[in-house]
Amino acid sequence: MAAYRIFGKTGLMIWIPVSTIIANIEVIQTVKLFGMVATLGNVTYATSFLVTDILSEIYGKRSASQAVWIGFFSLIAMTILMNLALFFQPLAGDAFAEQTHQSLSNIFTIMPRIAFASLLAYLVSQHHDVWSFHFWKDKFPGKRWLWLRNNFSTIVSQLIDSVIFTFVAFYGIYEGQVLIEILITTYILKFLVALADTPFVYWATHMWENGKIRREIELE
Repeated sequence: MAAYRIFGKTGLMIWIPVSTIIANIEVIQTVKLFGMVATLGNVTYATSFLVTDILSEIYGKRSASQAVWIGFFSLIAMTILMNLALFFQPLAGDAFAEQTHQSLSNIFTIMPRIAFASLLAYLVSQHHDVWSFHFWKDKFPGKRWLWLRNNFSTIVSQLIDSVIFTFVAFYGIYEGQVLIEILITTYILKFLVALADTPFVYWATHMWENGKIRREIELE
């Protein structure tokens, strides 16, 4: 919301690659939440759905789809660049450089599989979110129904994302029970975030309607 208030539509576009890249680094760490196995990055990643919903509501379907592709490109670029960086060997005798290289290797050598899972889940779920948002907007137009299209589109899209990512990224790495725990816990967190982001969509539209957002970019 700070990015939107300060930079307008550009701030929303910027947040998409920020949230996507950070979430895909954090997701490699599993933790215990409420006694169940979960991955980090869920809340960060869930904010990308908030952004596409705001873009859909205020700027239209074209802007929301453009944001999805920006996130897609950013994740590909990050994966390629970081894996290319690992081909360079640290300076011999420089203990700090060697330690840093090993740390980067531990994080990014498994990124191709994580990135593929994320890209697939991201494209399917985000495009569904944009499509679904406008589907419900056509069925229930008007600001009074904003909560409905925001929640209906995001809740289903989050489920699609969780199922695709969990099984593509971690199948064969974790046992079946752990996979199910990751899926359930991940979706519960995303579901709660989806419900919690509705006030922020209303807040964003309120700022727009009251002239608190720069309008140098025309509505589509």
